[in-house]
Amino acid sequence: MTSCAGRSAPAGLASLGERALDYTRQAVEMGPRPAGSEENGKQRAWIVKTLAATGCKPVEDAFTAYTPLGPRQMANVWCDFAGDSDRFIVVSGHYDTLSREGLHFVGANDGGSSTGALLALAEHLAKQPRKDTVRVVFFDGEESAVAWEGDDHTYGSRRLAEQWSADGTLAKVKALINIDMIGDADLAVLAEGNSTPWLRELIVDVAARLGYSRQFPAGPLQYVEDDHIPFLRAGAPAVDLIDFNYGLYNRYWHTNADTMDKLSAESFAAVLTVLDGAIRELENRP
Repeated sequence: MTSCAGRSAPAGLASLGERALDYTRQAVEMGPRPAGSEENGKQRAWIVKTLAATGCKPVEDAFTAYTPLGPRQMANVWCDFAGDSDRFIVVSGHYDTLSREGLHFVGANDGGSSTGALLALAEHLAKQPRKDTVRVVFFDGEESAVAWEGDDHTYGSRRLAEQWSADGTLAKVKALINIDMIGDADLAVLAEGNSTPWLRELIVDVAARLGYSRQFPAGPLQYVEDDHIPFLRAGAPAVDLIDFNYGLYNRYWHTNADTMDKLSAESFAAVLTVLDGAIRELENRP
């Protein structure tokens, strides 16, 4: 793998890349963390504790998901970093890892990197004044229990999109930015074709302005089903930031090779810098 090249992140955000990598390492050290497992619960408690240390008030939303393998206990977690308006910008990702018989999957990039990046982002947001409230969301149950078909996936995001539609929260969401598999040392977050066009273009434009066009190219489009889809279907603007070329021909994805040695702090810093820029740009929009 090669290092993430391009313009260096601002000093504060560069250090957040190191923080994100360290948080990811801590998650991976817990071992496989599939939804409903004891390790997943331990990781969730750690996420809540880490969020609380920033000064925000974490919310845990526990629910029973009905999978092809039977009911599983899951929980979404989120924390608000309050702004002056009644509008929300949501930054989300999943914290569960894949479970398959015979696979010791620790999910450094797939599940781990989104967790680490969101925790580092929370630290950053806690120190910044806000125009809009930024809600950082950790989804459970993104991975399928058996196979990605029917409703066997995105359990947490589907639940939250339904809840927010029912209680009126979704109408206040200015945009949702979902991150997944963003720690790859050879980072290339292709524009995702299902995402809201103007929001997808905003990400590409912000990345170009900040010097990260190589890591966030404008094309070709890739089409990925992920935790942003339930919110798109519910009518909210949403975009998915995912590097779905993890190793040659995506060979590390959902394998035992998804380990810490494939990740880099520079990639985390690039993503966090673009996220920070996108949040600022969104705050300046009505």
